[in-house]
Amino acid sequence: MNVFETIAAQAAAMKLPIYAVTAATVPRRDAPILLIIHWHGFARETPLRLDDLPLPPRSVAGSALQIDAPGEGIESAEQALLDAAWQLGAWDLERVVKRPWWRLGAPASEALAGHRAFGDYPDADSADPGVVMEAPDRDELMRAAAHRGYVRWLFRPRKSGLWQWVEDEDSTLDGTGGREPPCPVLPYPLEAGRAGRAVYRLGRVDRLII
Repeated sequence: MNVFETIAAQAAAMKLPIYAVTAATVPRRDAPILLIIHWHGFARETPLRLDDLPLPPRSVAGSALQIDAPGEGIESAEQALLDAAWQLGAWDLERVVKRPWWRLGAPASEALAGHRAFGDYPDADSADPGVVMEAPDRDELMRAAAHRGYVRWLFRPRKSGLWQWVEDEDSTLDGTGGREPPCPVLPYPLEAGRAGRAVYRLGRVDRLII
């Protein structure tokens, strides 16, 4: 499962800093992962130019990509995401396990969060696409998540990311803002059907801060 290679190729093509990377899937073997790269950048919506009418730029839409994982489970997906977060210099990787939102009494906020995790933004401006979707199984994944729950990961890269300009110290980073593989952090066990949150700390500060 080439998560790091996929992100690196997209960053090289877009030539924009990454704000964050999220990924979501359902707790089912062979389920694909929906990887979303959230860019930091703005672009004009149209090449049209009018002297008396300034046309404001819009934020660049995220890139939503499907990564298939035949024969693999969530543990393999999480290890691939840990490896990517490690190599891209992220301080941590967050994992949240969510209950299905298609259930009696579920608040609307859970349904909205579930849709957003899979790149669907029903509350967004209709003129703003949010993401450019290259995931043929996204709708099927979202339906499965509504009935079975889902897992969502989040990390913020320093290498190729917006956070490379933030002066936060991290003793594990190399000169490029990344780290050499392999990632030494192993995935925590995932309890099926139980909602929760886990944070993998990847960075550290070795010197004493007074």
